Amino acid sequence: MPVEDTEGHAIHVHLDRLLEARGMTLAELATRVGVTNVNLSILKNGRAKAIRFTTLTNICRVLQCQPGDLISYHPDHDVQRERRGGAL
Repeated sequence: MPVEDTEGHAIHVHLDRLLEARGMTLAELATRVGVTNVNLSILKNGRAKAIRFTTLTNICRVLQCQPGDLISYHPDHDVQRERRGGAL
């Protein structure tokens, strides 16, 4: 998979931190949210290209958090990519 496919955004996912804070496993969250363990793992590892609002809603409901607790935007990543000549 090309680097752009896995690093083409400035969004960071904090699922591991939230799971640890709540003493929950990825498998337990997957069951409670109604998605596969693999899909949550892809999200957790920052390889997801998209997330459905229904999935985001269910994750926030189960983890009792806000979307901003789960994901954050780091604009410095966009600046670095622009300097390398990548598309924005």
